[in-house]
Amino acid sequence: MEPVIEFKDFSFKYRAQTQPTLRDINLSIMPGEKVLIVGPSGSGKSTLAHCINGLVPFSYPGDMTGTLRVGGKNPADIGLFGVSRIVGTVLQDTDGQFIGLTVAEDLAFSLENNLVPQEEMFAKVDEVAELVDVKKLLENAPRELSGGQKQRVSMGGVMVDDVEILLFDEPLANLDPATGKRAIALIDEIRKNRKSTIIIIEHRLEDALYRDVDRIIVDTVPDELLVTNVLAGQGIREPLYITALKHAGCNILAADRPQHIETMKLDNYKQPLREWFNKAERKKEKNKSVSALKVEDLYFSYVSGRPVLQHIHFDIKKGEMVSIVGKNGAGKSTLSNLICGFYKPGKGRILLNGEDVASLSIKERGEKIGLVMQSPNQMISKPMIYEEVALGLTVRGVPEEEIKERVYETLKICGLYPFRNWPVSALSFGQKKRVSIASILVMNPEVLILDEPTAGQDYRHYTEIMEFLKDINENLGITVIMITHDMHLMLEYTDRAIVIADGNLIADDTPARILTNEIIADKAYLKKTSLYDLAVSCQIDNPSEFVDRFIAYERQQRELRLREKSTKISGF
Repeated sequence: MEPVIEFKDFSFKYRAQTQPTLRDINLSIMPGEKVLIVGPSGSGKSTLAHCINGLVPFSYPGDMTGTLRVGGKNPADIGLFGVSRIVGTVLQDTDGQFIGLTVAEDLAFSLENNLVPQEEMFAKVDEVAELVDVKKLLENAPRELSGGQKQRVSMGGVMVDDVEILLFDEPLANLDPATGKRAIALIDEIRKNRKSTIIIIEHRLEDALYRDVDRIIVDTVPDELLVTNVLAGQGIREPLYITALKHAGCNILAADRPQHIETMKLDNYKQPLREWFNKAERKKEKNKSVSALKVEDLYFSYVSGRPVLQHIHFDIKKGEMVSIVGKNGAGKSTLSNLICGFYKPGKGRILLNGEDVASLSIKERGEKIGLVMQSPNQMISKPMIYEEVALGLTVRGVPEEEIKERVYETLKICGLYPFRNWPVSALSFGQKKRVSIASILVMNPEVLILDEPTAGQDYRHYTEIMEFLKDINENLGITVIMITHDMHLMLEYTDRAIVIADGNLIADDTPARILTNEIIADKAYLKKTSLYDLAVSCQIDNPSEFVDRFIAYERQQRELRLREKSTKISGF
């Protein structure tokens, strides 16, 4: 059997760069394989995808050496249209993929271009919309959708074609955990029903492994990869239950099938895990008393009689680090827009430092509340990275030397300093995300709201950004609110989570208690942490306490590593 994708001694360098992004790639993917590609941000994963789907060289020109075959053909010979008949792609940046004015038009676009009869086209669009759960959105404009809804529409857009290869670039980046599980299950179902070759590029490894994959590139089978330290060395977050077993001193064996916590053989690991749990310290509680941001009985509707948010109430204290979670379309982003003044509530009040903000303009609120939006394309307005990050300081008349110092410091923390003189257009989606975060962080806001701050980030950059947020939270007293689908972030960095489902606040509690509560998790489309399943399987009586102690231990270990790193840098 011939490979459906084959790279031989393949290298590629973008025209604007001096060094190749891909070097001497040798990779064969067979028909019907399901392959997961992992690696740190900027390592070339998206470039590899662009080579497979023809965007390299037709949209992103550069210098290529070696050979590449897709479906047995050279992409350079058959053109972008020819490659699109073989490879269907769901891009990481969904905004750049929409064509139609409505969801229905967008799903039908490829069929229209292929002159499919109208009756058959309607049936196909209806079938695909049902599969990806966007049937109720067919008349909506794509720009009106939440990030997760956009992702599902993009998936539907490639599923209407009977292509050989389906390529998913960060399919989980904007999806809530439950919807992410359904997306992975749907991808797996498509693979089985259509015998398609599936390629998934993803940072959320534990979620991506919800269904079996044949290989993970770094090239090995999942069970063998998970017992090594290769993932950590490549800046990829390993599943939490694997980390917990390693903390307990367990020598994990591939024969025990660690790819899935539900089917892993745990008999040899129960005793050491219970012993570790009994020795581990409890999480220290923080006392916060002065209100920073208070929401009182908030209601909002885009259309009269159809409430998007109702009876929302919470009080976030100064210096807290809080996560707001819930399923796609629950109203989380709408809530942030209300806080920043982009919309006016139908009822209720928003208080900043005890004062009603109703009379403040968007600019006046922006002096104290910084918002990092979900899509970097909605924020970036300058062509160069330095100019973009410096923009807010420049318009406020900050002296040039101070601007340079603050911008460089922020770029270093966000992992962007080496690219400070690059054009924004040369960056990956994840790197653009870091630019948008840096442009707000440099302003030192009093309250910082981040909509999916770590989407598209590998574990190393995720940790850098979150440690920076933690640092300004603790040392400068900035209150940090994160709207997120990342349950790791929620557990690791916040001590409190506000849960919204169908426009209602259904929980305001610790992350550990929320993610070990099946009723709340199911209602809000969250995913019970795999730590919960591990604790239950190992007969630990209090799974919530086990999760808390794991997180406390992780934080201690992370702080030790950071102190050691700081000591080495200072030379002591």
